[in-house]
Amino acid sequence: MDKSQEKIRIITLDPGHFHAALLQKSMYNEIDSVVHVYAPNGSEVDNHMKLVESYNTRAENPTSWKMEIYKGNDYLDRMFKDKTGNVVIISGNNRSKSNYIKMAIDSGMNVLADKPLAINQEGFRSLEKAFGTANENNVLLYDIMTERYNIYYMLQRELSQNAELFGTLEKGSLDNPAVMQQSVHHFYKNVSGKPLVRPVWFFDVEQEGHGLVDITTHMVDMIQWQCFPDVALDYKKDIKMLAAKEWPTVISPAQFSKSTTREQFPDFLKKYVKNDQLEVLSNGEMNYTLKNIHARVSIQWNFESPQGTGDTHFAQMRGTKATLIIKQGEEQSYKPVVYIDPLQNSEKSVKDAIDRLQTKYAGVSIKKAGNLWEIVIPEKLKVGHEDHFAEVTKKYLGYLKTKQLPAWEVPNMLSKYYTTTQALEMAKRK
Repeated sequence: MDKSQEKIRIITLDPGHFHAALLQKSMYNEIDSVVHVYAPNGSEVDNHMKLVESYNTRAENPTSWKMEIYKGNDYLDRMFKDKTGNVVIISGNNRSKSNYIKMAIDSGMNVLADKPLAINQEGFRSLEKAFGTANENNVLLYDIMTERYNIYYMLQRELSQNAELFGTLEKGSLDNPAVMQQSVHHFYKNVSGKPLVRPVWFFDVEQEGHGLVDITTHMVDMIQWQCFPDVALDYKKDIKMLAAKEWPTVISPAQFSKSTTREQFPDFLKKYVKNDQLEVLSNGEMNYTLKNIHARVSIQWNFESPQGTGDTHFAQMRGTKATLIIKQGEEQSYKPVVYIDPLQNSEKSVKDAIDRLQTKYAGVSIKKAGNLWEIVIPEKLKVGHEDHFAEVTKKYLGYLKTKQLPAWEVPNMLSKYYTTTQALEMAKRK
């Protein structure tokens, strides 16, 4: 077998979301440079190809992907007939995702899929079966959790494991959760320096998913990853949904056109139109317990961020000795900042905790910010969101080499999607 055959060969299936292209923003020694794309005809696959081509032709550190594309109504049959790769990238219309994952896993192919892997209870049940089949077929199904490579969350997690500084995680209550994740996102924004054109189905919650099951995937993942590192969770015992609600973002025809380049709302969106405005159920809040720890996750979507701002996040972990907070508001110039609220801790114990970080995160320091301590992070540690996709890919390549995920990953993926789909069911009942 020659060297090229030993390499991982990528198939990109029906790329309707820009995250599929971001996985190709870098090159990888383990991956063959020829990538096969199978998709129906349309603007989505064309936009995907343009984005990959922009990485191939950029002035600085260009990539060298060779794209082999098949477009047609029979793209799915053709993909399984050709079987030109051993890893399928799935990032697009979430309504199709469960079926795509099932078919790829059933046929003995590895899958690296964008979140969410499930957008409703039916999707969750399909996912549970897919993980069982993946185990039988000795292939790996994995979702793209970029936030685990975000330095702000990494530091918050690290400090929460320092018992001298943080103590133990509070249990919290429904009104005052121990752990909170809040995020504000925008329909219209720039990606790789250019305005992002959203596919029209992105505004249909039956295709993209309600707000409670989409971006919240990252936030629920962060809560599990930070509060219970390397612990295999059991969704049947460890998770209890307490309250959930959702509400719409109102999009005008002009805004819709600006985001999608389409002149008017398509017929399948008409059922969400009231008084000529599109109502998208993209906002939500869930309150639940994870191993008896009270957690709150909330997501809000606006159309466009004010000039000079962008997507924002707030994250808080309350310990018995300190509270760890990430803020990204006006006071922080809309850049994430990690704070320590020392509560009863002395200045020395805070500085000792930062000193301990130096072996892993060289150059990290602190400065006073009112009653809080602000963690000063060197620029070299601040890797941008788009570059986190390369980190996820490298991690997945390592797992492919050993043909094994960490023991906690599959149960925790199931716990994550159980949490989001349960929240949606509860919100719908209300």
